[in-house]
This record gives sequence, structure tokens and C-alpha cells, in this order.
Amino acid sequence: MRDLTTSKVSRQNILNNNYAIDEIKNQLRVDGIEYTGDTIFTKEQIAKFFNVDVRTIERCIENNKDELEKNGYKILKGKELKEFKQTISNIDATDINVGSKVSQLGIFTFRTLLNISMLLTESEKAKEVRNVMLDIAIDVINKKTGGNTKFINQRDNEFLNSWFSEENYRKEFTYALDNYVNMGPVKYGIYTNKIYVNIFKEKADEYKKVLRLKKSDRIRDTFYSEVLDLIASYEVGLAYELKLEFEKKGSKLNQLEVDRIFEAFHNHPRQKPLLDKARNKMASRDLVFREALHIHLQEYITPLEKDDFERFIGEKSREIQERLEEAKDVFKRLKEY
Repeated sequence: MRDLTTSKVSRQNILNNNYAIDEIKNQLRVDGIEYTGDTIFTKEQIAKFFNVDVRTIERCIENNKDELEKNGYKILKGKELKEFKQTISNIDATDINVGSKVSQLGIFTFRTLLNISMLLTESEKAKEVRNVMLDIAIDVINKKTGGNTKFINQRDNEFLNSWFSEENYRKEFTYALDNYVNMGPVKYGIYTNKIYVNIFKEKADEYKKVLRLKKSDRIRDTFYSEVLDLIASYEVGLAYELKLEFEKKGSKLNQLEVDRIFEAFHNHPRQKPLLDKARNKMASRDLVFREALHIHLQEYITPLEKDDFERFIGEKSREIQERLEEAKDVFKRLKEY
């Protein structure tokens, strides 16, 4: 995530984090024009802030127009331009020159200013801003999670339901291995690992290294709800397939037969949408929240949406301990009836 000038994904991950943006804004304290609930800058103000020529900003816009528009750059025309000129007039902004004959005007939000700073390689000021952004983006996540990002997945309101469901489907899967597979106790580790490798292309030990987990940490406690849902789908689906093949054969299955069932199940086209989603969520979120790179899943990495930051570090996200306490209270009340 360090080189913002070359990675569009890294840039967008910061720009979609409203909590980081607010803190960066507080620290930079850049003077702009308050307009429609945002702080607005003209091209000339942007150039002055970064100590570059206006033409440098124009080239930056030309080369990155789609990205900048996504992050707040906008051309004002007609009624909108008239209203903006009136706003300038009302605040007596004498340092901003928008002539009466100007028929369109490009404006930048604070988010766009930050976006520009990630694209300018020839500006020392832009470099300073990039360093501030990176430090704040990491610091905000650490502060919101109390420095424990290992279990940031548990701050999601969907986590508990997915965790309980997966535990139940896990029992069906182990029951199927017990009763339909003619192998020793090693089969549990072998086929649990095979599910992991099929889903996120990493064995359990590899996953632990990527997330820097302790030996005592349970891997499943670190999974996002989407990953837990997919694992549950694999477990209950494979349990069903093992039962069918056992009933067809009339005796327990050997390892070769079980491997064939796993391979056919994994390669069925119905798995692809859920596989792609789970891989995307795990690879993209871990890169931002845990600073962990799943090398085998790099092709699935995309910028996090604003909702992801709200979901895991926002005011509505809560620690698993709080929700577990609530759940225990509910179970206790139900027991009393």
C-alpha cells in the first residue's frame, strides 16, 4: 500500500476511507471554499497548494480524468456555475478569480485534492501529503480496532450468524468423513486443508503465516462472513456428495474416490460466483485492514468500498465480545420461558 503513485487500488482504498479522510483534513487544514457541504478548490488553488504550474494540474486531469471524476472532480456549467459564483461573491473571496465570461469551471473536492497528491510525482508538497495520508490511514484502523486487526472480521454484524452456521455444517462434514470415508484420523486434516486450498489457494499453515497468527489462534475465527458462508457451502455440499457415493457403492470410500468427489465439486461452475466473491473479500480486506498480502489471490484484489470501512471500523461495528454477551443474555431469557 506504500507506493500511491503507481497503485490505483491503494489510492482508492485511502480515498474510500471516510474516517481517514476526516483525520487527514483535520491535520492538513487546507483553506478552500465551503460549498454544498464540502470544501471546494479551483485549479489555480490546487496548483498553488502543490507549488506546481497550472499546466501540470491540467495534464494530471487529462491523464486521470475518470479516476478524478470518481473522487469529486467536476465541471460546473449553467445554473451550478452561477450558484458557485454567487457563493464566492457572498464570502468575498477576492483571491479567487472566476470571470463573468467563464462558461464552465472545473472544481476539486478535498478528496480530489488528495487524489491529485497521489498522482503528482514532481511535487515535494504532494510527497509530504502522501506520507501523511499513509500514516493516518494505518493509524485510524489501529485506533478503531484497539490495535488488534487480527480479529477485525468479528466486528461485522454478519459474523456471528455465519460463524454459528458454519459450525453446524462442519459437524455434517465430519460426520460424513466418519461414516463414509475409509481412512484414519488423518482424513480430517487432509480434507479440511483441501477445502482451504480450493477456496483461497493456501494451506492452513500458509494462511497462518500470512496473517501472522499464533499457534493457539483458531483460523476460522479470523474468516470474514463471506468466507465462512462459502466454507459452509463446501462442507454441506461435500457431505451430501460423499453420502450419495457411499450409498451407491454400498461401502466406505477410499482416498482416490473421495479426491475425485472433491475435484468434481470444486470445478462445478456453480462454485465460481461464490469463490470469486470470497477470494475478493479476503484478499482486498486483508491487504487494507491487516496489511497482509495473499500472494495467490492478488488478481482478486480491488479497492474497498466505503461500506467496508463502515462495516469494520465504523460506529456501528462492535466487538465480538459485546455481541456474544448479548447473545448469552438472549439464550438465558429464552431458557427461562
